[in-house]
Amino acid sequence: MKQLLIHNATIVNEGAVFRGSVLIAGAQIQAVFHGETPEEIQQQAIIIDAEEKILIPGVIDDQVHFREPGLRHKGDIFSESRAAVAGGVTSFMDMPNTKPTTTTIDELNRKFNRAAETSFANYSFYLGATNDNLSELKKADKKRTCGIKVFMGASTGNMLVDSKETLQRLFAEIDMLIATHCESEEIIRENKTLYVNKYGSNLPVSYHPLIRSEEACYRSSAYAVELARRYQSRLHLLHLSTARELDLFGTAPLINKRITSEVCVHHLWFDDCDYARYGNRIKWNPAIKTKHDRDALRAGLISGKIDIVATDHAPHLLQEKEGGCLEAASGGPLIQHSLPVMLELSKSGKIPIELIVEKMCHAPATLFRIEKRGFIREGYYADLTLINPMRETVVSPASLLYKCGWSPFENETFSHSIEKTFVNGELVYDNGCIATIPKGMELTFE
Repeated sequence: MKQLLIHNATIVNEGAVFRGSVLIAGAQIQAVFHGETPEEIQQQAIIIDAEEKILIPGVIDDQVHFREPGLRHKGDIFSESRAAVAGGVTSFMDMPNTKPTTTTIDELNRKFNRAAETSFANYSFYLGATNDNLSELKKADKKRTCGIKVFMGASTGNMLVDSKETLQRLFAEIDMLIATHCESEEIIRENKTLYVNKYGSNLPVSYHPLIRSEEACYRSSAYAVELARRYQSRLHLLHLSTARELDLFGTAPLINKRITSEVCVHHLWFDDCDYARYGNRIKWNPAIKTKHDRDALRAGLISGKIDIVATDHAPHLLQEKEGGCLEAASGGPLIQHSLPVMLELSKSGKIPIELIVEKMCHAPATLFRIEKRGFIREGYYADLTLINPMRETVVSPASLLYKCGWSPFENETFSHSIEKTFVNGELVYDNGCIATIPKGMELTFE
């Protein structure tokens, strides 16, 4: 069996930073060495010199939209998983608002089969809830399905679950993780009517966070938390965007929580002052809000109220992002640059690198109970990311791997670069070169 030794790296893992080496045999980590590596190991293995490089577990992104099936003009599992590994992301969980929607076991299985053929990263898929598919949701295999996705606010795909009776039954009867998109449709409709009546229908994107407001987010999130507490459900709230929502969460150790939360990189990086510069390129649902909200979300990561950092990677063609606030598509491509963005926040002193690894690697594995991933441990799958802290990442159109061909970070320069990405022990990304054969495996859950 081929052995690879990632030698003399600065390893960031489980709250520690130390010089060491990692020995890979086949798909798994065979040994982790602190300090010096035994001479006989060095003689037997193929050595990858990682001096002055940073080695972390591969990033696990718990929220992506890879657009397959039905929307492949925007992206597909092949193209977006290539972008993922180029960004140090080794596992992803894909959302159900595709065409057709992933709301049946048959459609779920089709996505698994497609990913087995085309994904460069490890994968799982959410099964989507509707107002009338509870019986289908109960058939989900908890060993292979990451969770049930409930849109408590309408977004791309029109999968809104707006029946209170259905929501109550979902929270009462589903015995696996429920992941929610929380925005109050009633408040959004009221705000939309208010601003259209005042200013007409051609509203600029700066009105987007006023229509999809703090109150719309908080009211829906609070209702989801209320239901989860009432029925003792496992609830994971996706893409928090407001300071106020943080009041809904505690700081207990993740392993003890039944109600958890996620924040996305765009809500940590941008604020509403950036609409003037970026326009619709930073239009997401939920909307990017104020600098106060952005800074509170960063603080929420540090305090432990927020558990995971993800992307909500959701590519659209640029022409689909055109028009006013009410016409332009919401969402954008992020997965190739989410880790460099977070490392930039670390370099500027906003978030410690140990916490970035906790929130992007360890916590997703713990929260979703993923088997043998998310940590640098003996016997775990060798999903690893090697970072060069002394080589910049310049985001140019030529460097992008997204099928949609653009990025909100174009013309940005980040201080760190992703040098190598290993998936199941295989080097799938190496200084700009991507393996030709997909090596992703299906995630499994305890």
